Amino acid sequence: MYDVIIIGAGAAGMTAAIYTSRRMLKTLVISKDLGGQAAMASKVENYPGFIEVISGFEIMQKFNQQAQKFGVEFIFDQVKEIQFKNDIFLIKTNKENYEAKAIILAFGLTPRDLNVPGEEKFKGRGVSYCATCDSLFYKDKNVAVIGGGNAALDATLLLSKIAKKVYLIHCRGEFSGDEILIQKIKQQKNIQLILNSTIKEIKGDELVKSIIVSKINNKREEEIKVRGIFVEIGYEVKADFVKNLVDLDEKNQIIIDKNCQTSHLGIFAAGDVTDICYKQIIISAGEGAKAALSVYKYIQEKEGKKNPILDWGTTK
Repeated sequence: MYDVIIIGAGAAGMTAAIYTSRRMLKTLVISKDLGGQAAMASKVENYPGFIEVISGFEIMQKFNQQAQKFGVEFIFDQVKEIQFKNDIFLIKTNKENYEAKAIILAFGLTPRDLNVPGEEKFKGRGVSYCATCDSLFYKDKNVAVIGGGNAALDATLLLSKIAKKVYLIHCRGEFSGDEILIQKIKQQKNIQLILNSTIKEIKGDELVKSIIVSKINNKREEEIKVRGIFVEIGYEVKADFVKNLVDLDEKNQIIIDKNCQTSHLGIFAAGDVTDICYKQIIISAGEGAKAALSVYKYIQEKEGKKNPILDWGTTK
């Protein structure tokens, strides 16, 4: 039995864990990975306190180290179902079941799939959704990046320093990312642009060997030999496992009030998975802290303690 279980180990989830554990709440974090979307950022230049450029992965490692310092438990697994019975939450994962008095949903956004033949088969075996995490596996190899926004452009520039050749494939004739990134890409000799094109299939044996690219205007197909495919076509909220517990908006985001409370008493949410407007590391961290303090207040009041002290102590 835990006081609070936090689902997600990104900026929101780990900040929440730091705050709940410091309030002496027994805390468990369940997540598929460490750092979430924030860990995929190759450079972070706007997080207060870090004057030098730092990667998102490095920041998330620091979050994790701080949470563990205060006794937070981490389990890497996927939550399949949440049930509420006798005033207790039962969280079912692929491997085990856990119980908690309260829950914080902070599982963030999930990279969008291409939804083409071969993608599912080769996930982790040539198909990646994080260039920052996996680029070094493709030193001196040919790779492809799929997408046209800043994430795809950043991934392409990063890979151009490591891979032998990078094919940047986009379904439109123009990119939607920043012009300065586009100009840098056009200056790199080992980057080839393939525009107005889509991926039809990913092929290989044990690992990725090639992709089938189709031109949108004439449907002409071409097979390109690559060892890695980096999918950078945005993110979505995958909240189906909680849709029967909490209210969602038209984008599948979890609806919260100003204190991170959802429509279900005892379930709170924070970060990119919620309907807040801005998706930034620092905002997710702040929302995680707010959710944690709200959980503390909820549990204290549930146990009959009136007017619990929430903030403005002698130490932070």
